[in-house]
Amino acid sequence: MNSTAEQAPGHQESRDVVVAVTGCAEEDARTVFDLLRHSFVSDRPADDEPAEESSTRPTVWFATVDVGETKAADAPAQLTAPVLMDVQGGYWAVDRFRKHLAESFAVRMVGTAAGDQEEEVRLELANR
Repeated sequence: MNSTAEQAPGHQESRDVVVAVTGCAEEDARTVFDLLRHSFVSDRPADDEPAEESSTRPTVWFATVDVGETKAADAPAQLTAPVLMDVQGGYWAVDRFRKHLAESFAVRMVGTAAGDQEEEVRLELANR
């Protein structure tokens, strides 16, 4: 996809989206981050696999992805249970991110906090 052309002329909004996933099984976190890594340029290396860090406290997995260009469209991915994720970035970037996820998962927006230049959105991902 040609992302820059999709933005309005003179549009300088960041293409980065920060993603936080918590409260799900390692397997589901791995499924989500594998999809993100195959779809976008990500700060998570290919061999960086989500792993539980503590048995007494929740683990939060983070990634920053550049939604400026998508590497590939993805097929539906399978989760063992719905996954909640918090996504933060510019309005254009978050919307593009959400739409791309909808190619692989059933995506439901469950909360949002709007700012002047950015928004934070809580998404629930489930199997289609």
